[in-house]
Amino acid sequence: MQDLIITIVQTDLTWRDAEKNLQRFDRLIDTISDQTDLIILPEMFTTGFAMEPELLAEEPKSKTFKWMLSKASERKCAVTGSYIVKEDGKYFNRLYFVLPSGESHTYDKRHLFRMAGEDRNFSPGSEKLVFTFKNWKICPLICYDLRFPVWSRNRFENGVYEYDLLIYVANWPEIRNHAWNTLLKARAIENQAYVAGVNRIGPDGKGIPHSGDSAVIDPWGTVITHTQAQRESVETVRLDASKLNSHRNSLAFGMDQDKFQIL
Repeated sequence: MQDLIITIVQTDLTWRDAEKNLQRFDRLIDTISDQTDLIILPEMFTTGFAMEPELLAEEPKSKTFKWMLSKASERKCAVTGSYIVKEDGKYFNRLYFVLPSGESHTYDKRHLFRMAGEDRNFSPGSEKLVFTFKNWKICPLICYDLRFPVWSRNRFENGVYEYDLLIYVANWPEIRNHAWNTLLKARAIENQAYVAGVNRIGPDGKGIPHSGDSAVIDPWGTVITHTQAQRESVETVRLDASKLNSHRNSLAFGMDQDKFQIL
């Protein structure tokens, strides 16, 4: 297991305008000068957190997926983020993790934010996703999922943790940024894993401001990088595999983990 290099992209989103947002991400991805293994984009990065899926949804693996694949191929790295997808007559806030080879993984947001009506407009996902990329086990989640530690739980079985890197892509409002910053650290500490949280900035179409506060946190809960609030930024950081293994070997909290299943 070697170090993993990740790039977090924090920016404003043009409300319900996929073309402008993809052009923006084209520009920002072009600024990445360092080699990276993974580029992480925010939640609903083509539209903002819009609750009109019947107007904005794409078919699976259509325009935005093809754009993600082109970026992955061009940069020779993986690209991840969520957007609105229609499948079998249902709408999903779906995260894609796309590799240059064309292989992809998907996760449908489990916890739908009812205070904004997401539960009335979208269908929830039913399965947590964990997969291996460059010998790192990765678990990608979406925004409101951050508030549910049982869903985010890093199971420890037969001496092995379920995942090494926990990702949250988000449209998390500025008014609750204290919870965002606190919970990202908590998820890293309790799960003994790296955590990357990528949030948008700027007001959305309903005038709700977002501060960004994107961050990468190590298993001790120490912040490796934290973007400047309200500032567009692209940051690349290295996740140290040896530090992760050393931490887990010296503090084997997983051995005393409570055993239960989510139904």
